Amino acid sequence: MKKQERAQGVIDIFNTIYPDTKCSLNYETPLQMLIATQLSAQCTDARVNIVTADLFKKYPSCEAFANADYDTLCDDIRSIGFFRNKAKNIILCCKRLLEVYDGQVPDTMEDLLTLAGTGRKTANLVLGDIFGKPAVVVDTHCMRLSRRIGLTTNETPEKIEYDLKKLIPPEFQLSLCHQLVNHGRLVCTARSPKCEICQVSHLCKTYLKK
Repeated sequence: MKKQERAQGVIDIFNTIYPDTKCSLNYETPLQMLIATQLSAQCTDARVNIVTADLFKKYPSCEAFANADYDTLCDDIRSIGFFRNKAKNIILCCKRLLEVYDGQVPDTMEDLLTLAGTGRKTANLVLGDIFGKPAVVVDTHCMRLSRRIGLTTNETPEKIEYDLKKLIPPEFQLSLCHQLVNHGRLVCTARSPKCEICQVSHLCKTYLKK
């Protein structure tokens, strides 16, 4: 089976079983999405949502984050992994937003990557969920499932991103990434994938090799 056929088959099935899947981070503004995504690196979305519920009330604007006291912000996000580095990046990120982008989150990959704490995964999530642009968000679930299913043989996030962009029609790129997260949490788990109940097992290169 060609990768293109496999990809389209997965898209068709996931659109049926996960029709309304979306980002599981809570946010109301582009800035909140950007910060929540930065905080989610190597941390669960559920934990981030608990922290940001109070964080976004305490810091309601880009100016508030840019002017935040570093030690205080560290305390505010202490329950999140790598909180010191994330606090530093949030302050630097918001300072740059004010200085260069008039406090607004930019809508291009090139500009987003100039912000502290913002890599391609974060930038793609913002581009897709906030600005409605085609975007491939490569997180641990996307990496694991795309390799298992046989959509890529690469191991680095950026190479996987480019492989998936070639295979997946632009209008399905973001939704498929969110669906892969959902499927990875519920079925195709890291240690004990539930292949016996997986609805795309007949398309999965790893399963078909068993």
